[in-house]
Amino acid sequence: MNRKVWGIFAVVCAVAMIAVCAAPVLAQDEPKEKPPMYSYVGNWSIPRAQWAEMEKAGAANQKILEKAMADGTIVGYGNDINLVHTPDGDTHDNWWSAMSMAGILNVLDKFYKNGSSTSPALASATKHSDNIFVSRYYNWHSGPYKGAYGRLAEYKLKADAPSHAVETLSKNLFVPLMEKLLADGTILEYEVDTEAIHTEAPGTFWVVFIASNAEGLDKFNAALQEGSKKNPLIGPAIGSMVDFTVHRDELASSTGTYK
Repeated sequence: MNRKVWGIFAVVCAVAMIAVCAAPVLAQDEPKEKPPMYSYVGNWSIPRAQWAEMEKAGAANQKILEKAMADGTIVGYGNDINLVHTPDGDTHDNWWSAMSMAGILNVLDKFYKNGSSTSPALASATKHSDNIFVSRYYNWHSGPYKGAYGRLAEYKLKADAPSHAVETLSKNLFVPLMEKLLADGTILEYEVDTEAIHTEAPGTFWVVFIASNAEGLDKFNAALQEGSKKNPLIGPAIGSMVDFTVHRDELASSTGTYK
């Protein structure tokens, strides 16, 4: 997604914020926080010569993840291959989500015990990092997907942003937009994440969705543009809360499944 489109996203955010201040949404119409969903993400920078081995390593871990899904320990899992590379960026990630911190850590413990964390593919990584996220705004279609496209947008709140900024944006912009796209099949999953374990600066949040196909990315962009047309007010609200100088996007080829 280009910078212009995400600029439109910022405009719509501003409109949403202004609307919230001027006319509070009725409680029955307002999206509600859900129970916290935790996600563990392992990020890897793998030499291109080892990409096939990385795929084999992922297949070898499938039994652990399938069992954890079947017994209710986790609610989703998958992996991504980065499609827009940077010199120091990651090439791959693998992840799983659970409705408790214990759920994600119990699966991680199984990987440590079976030795997969020291597989040749992972040992070849030139860089590695982990994140544990928590989301209270999310939804998905059940079942497996392959050849989908994962989109991630990273934002950082300014130091003087209100404490409820992410909540307000989620309830008045992200959730209504994503739910509409989820309902018509344009996207398969979405979530608004913050870190449960802070390895990034406080105030960072992520908006993530999985498009069912490449056309879904265009439909998402079109929905943002249409939203800007229907909301002609352009105000400084979002600019006063979000530091766009550190905004980053990611696009990945995604495989996974949700309960």
